[in-house]
Formats: sequence, structure tokens, C-alpha cells
Amino acid sequence: MSRSFIYLASASPRRRELLRQIGVPFQVIAASVDESVLPGEAARDYVARVAAAKAQAGWRSNNDAPVLAADTTVILDGAILGKPAGRQEALDMLLRLSGRTHEVLTAVALRSGQGTEARISHSLVTFRRIDSDEAAAYWDTGEPRDKAGAYAIQGAAAVFIAELRGSYSGVMGLPLFETAELLQAAGIAYWQAGQPE
Repeated sequence: MSRSFIYLASASPRRRELLRQIGVPFQVIAASVDESVLPGEAARDYVARVAAAKAQAGWRSNNDAPVLAADTTVILDGAILGKPAGRQEALDMLLRLSGRTHEVLTAVALRSGQGTEARISHSLVTFRRIDSDEAAAYWDTGEPRDKAGAYAIQGAAAVFIAELRGSYSGVMGLPLFETAELLQAAGIAYWQAGQPE
């Protein structure tokens, strides 16, 4: 028998939207974890660790249903570009991404009574060239403030994207192919009617 819902350990409206897209009933829970990069930590290890930590944090407070969590990071020249601390850092990130291809890694983790399972989505995103005025105008939309790499592919920054190789939903923050694999393995149905949120 399939479980009827999961907990989503994320405040991200994009992740909620994506889970609704595949018909998975869920309830949002808080899962606060330290998202600092450890010294010498590789990007792949970083996103996997943070996603698993979020799922575990959610499980500790709500263990009557599986807990889904995810973490996304942007990588350029081997450096992790997280959420910008402010306007100048966001503009610097956008201008570094201008005219270049970068990686986006999103780890998704599902914690249940059987333990934690995780998957990682890898995508390559190419930006067209943008100048400082356009980067500043994009900052003024308010969109870059809480986004890894200071942009949202599904929002106003779509005009910057010249090419995407990989998972659109993964770049948004929840790779649906990998998420569906985890849900299916745990006996949780997608395409269900109704959302208990």
C-alpha cells in the first residue's frame, strides 16, 4: 500500500510547485541546518550532505511519514556559488556567469524508517553575455536574493539562458526524475489527487 503523503523539509516555493506538478501530497515542515561548506569539501559531497541533513532534521521532529529534502548549488571554475549575501555579491556572481557554462548540482534525499536514500542531478547551464546594467536591473526584480548562483531559471533570468543540458526541474531545485525514483522505491505514489498542505 502506498503512503498517502510525505513531509517536505523546505521553505522553497519552487519545490512545493514541483511536487504539486507530479501530484505528491505533502506537508511543509521546518528543517534548519548549517549550510556552510566544509573545508576542502567537493561540491557533490556538499549538496549530498546538506540534503541528507535537512531530511534527517525533518525526520527527528516528524517521523510518521517520509521526509523529502533537497539542496542545490551552482559551480563555476570549481567554486561553489551559494545564495548571495547582498547586492554586490549577486552582481559579481552574475557577471562571472556571463557568457559561460556552469554546473548545477541538486541533491534530493528521502528519509524514512528504512534510512536515507539520495540521488544527485547534474546539469550544465550556459548564460549568454550580460552586462553590469542588466545584472543590476535583474537584481532590482528581487529574484536573485535567495537563489544559488543569484538566479532563478524559471523566473526573469530565463532570458539569460542560452542552453541547458540536463534537468530543468533540477536547476529549479527539485529534480523530478530522481525524486520520482526515490518515491517509487519507498512505495509512495505520485499523480495522487489532493494536497494536504
